[in-house]
Amino acid sequence: MSVPQVKSLDRPDVTREFPHGQDSLVTVGGRTIGRTEFRPGWRWSNDVRPIAGTSSCQVHHVGYLVAGRLHVETDDGAHADLVAGDAFEILPGHDAWVVGDETCQLLDWSSAAAEYAVPGTAEVSSASAS
Repeated sequence: MSVPQVKSLDRPDVTREFPHGQDSLVTVGGRTIGRTEFRPGWRWSNDVRPIAGTSSCQVHHVGYLVAGRLHVETDDGAHADLVAGDAFEILPGHDAWVVGDETCQLLDWSSAAAEYAVPGTAEVSSASAS
């Protein structure tokens, strides 16, 4: 008999704090799922770059924006504005920041979610989408 595996992001396996934000992670079915909160003023290049040690975010993100607004700019100059309700894929090589005064909340089920904002990982994405 198979038993469903259930975990709550309200009781995460791992919580990471970083300037202007927090990441809560659970692993189910061999996949890590992250709930990330970026508070107003958060910007990857200011708040996570010093942790990641890379010039831009090298994580491949696949997720859903629950609340807030997020601006993403790629290393080659492309950009997108995400709003609550948007599903997204963001490839490695980008910066991002909160737009406005509302906290940005997102779910990320990319394969590299477990390595986001971990010192010394250089945020290398794995073979599958994060």
